Amino acid sequence: MVPVLGYTALRGACADQVARAGEEEERRERAVINADKPHLWKEDIAASVDLYNDWFIKFAPKTYREKRAEVTELVKEDLRATSDMREFQPLSIRTRPQIISTLRMSTAPPIARDRLIGLAQVRASTVHTLEEGKLPSRVGAAALALEIESIWQVIHKLLDRDLFPWIDPGEIPREQERVRAATIIADRRCGAEADPIIRNAQEQRQLQCIADFLQVRGYKRKGHPGSKPITEMEPGTFAMRLTVMVGKDQSVQLPIDVVIQRKHRPGGKVPIFIEAKSAGDYTNTNKRRKEEATKTRQLQERFGKEDGRLVLFLCGYFNAGYLGYEAAEGIDWIWEHRVDDILELGI
Repeated sequence: MVPVLGYTALRGACADQVARAGEEEERRERAVINADKPHLWKEDIAASVDLYNDWFIKFAPKTYREKRAEVTELVKEDLRATSDMREFQPLSIRTRPQIISTLRMSTAPPIARDRLIGLAQVRASTVHTLEEGKLPSRVGAAALALEIESIWQVIHKLLDRDLFPWIDPGEIPREQERVRAATIIADRRCGAEADPIIRNAQEQRQLQCIADFLQVRGYKRKGHPGSKPITEMEPGTFAMRLTVMVGKDQSVQLPIDVVIQRKHRPGGKVPIFIEAKSAGDYTNTNKRRKEEATKTRQLQERFGKEDGRLVLFLCGYFNAGYLGYEAAEGIDWIWEHRVDDILELGI
């Protein structure tokens, strides 16, 4: 005859089962996913490069064209604001600070931001702030006027007369001439910013990939208020581009690409932190790996070594040297071409 458990024994058995389930969940959450599997790295690197190249060939030209069309409209506005460069003067910069980006690409030769700073002998912060569409707030009016005058003098001397053939004769340009100039300037601007344009588009695609994966599994995208501790994040939710307070005194604002709070979690648990990373070549990953190590240390100072994990979501050119460095720093990763590995985090 099978013995019948009493209430106390039954309750104890259930508690043991729950405890074992909790231990298994904790084990899965802290398990190493790819950092301890160097025998798979070569194959994964090749698959990751293939995925990035396939995306680039299919979508990068379209992304670039769309951005160029957007910038062309902005350049047209800049031309209208200066009467097609016929009334270009220091006041143009003061009333429309963001025009600096267009002006740098309107010279012969086009000049980079740092080159303009050096030629005009102005503060780097002044040019950066102007290009953001703002006037520097910590610079006195007289000092700012001198810097703008210096910038104007450089641009005026280098202005590409072939780009604006109507200026010297004092004519009004035909619409075709205006559109041609705006398109050339926009192409120069986008050419100078091609890598960031492609990188931003790729990052958005990576974040959407993670969001789709989570939403199919019942997770909801929901922002988390900065006034509440991150440990109070609602179970079964995730947030994008969330700022997390870290450091020993919680005074450092750390932006994290994806923060996920697992389902069926008791209160007070630290969520998952994921950084989306892509690379179109092998040359620029060394600098970025140090940034990731710094982020990991900041998270661990705040949440401890186990809970302060930073998991990378990789797509593109990440070689064995990069992976070995990350593994040595205690950083794990998930490959985009094997997105199901996210489940290893206890999702």
